[in-house]
Amino acid sequence: QVQLVESGGGLVQAGGSLRLSCAASGRTFSSYAMAWFRQAPGKEREFVAYISRRGGSTNYADSVKGRFTISRANAENTVYLQMNSLKPDDTAVYYCAAEILTVPTSRYAAYNYWGQGTQVTVSS
Repeated sequence: QVQLVESGGGLVQAGGSLRLSCAASGRTFSSYAMAWFRQAPGKEREFVAYISRRGGSTNYADSVKGRFTISRANAENTVYLQMNSLKPDDTAVYYCAAEILTVPTSRYAAYNYWGQGTQVTVSS
């Protein structure tokens, strides 16, 4: 099992940047594909980005492509989400997710391990 704790959320003006972190417990972090999802009020949880176990493969939702970057530091048991050029539509609770997957996926249901979420609010 793995436990996940997100941090780095906050309030930022449109056009600004934030970096989210997700710290994982356990000694087998490199066995897990990692992903970020987000959920805005009144909306379903949606995929943001994923990264493969060793970081060689990434994928992004079209809405964040070119603005967000997912990365991981396996030696530090941490995955990051660098968010640039933020827009008010990016306002949501951002969740880190993990699962032992050979090939990462954007499907919400494929991930069994979730953090508690961190709030990101982008003002116009």
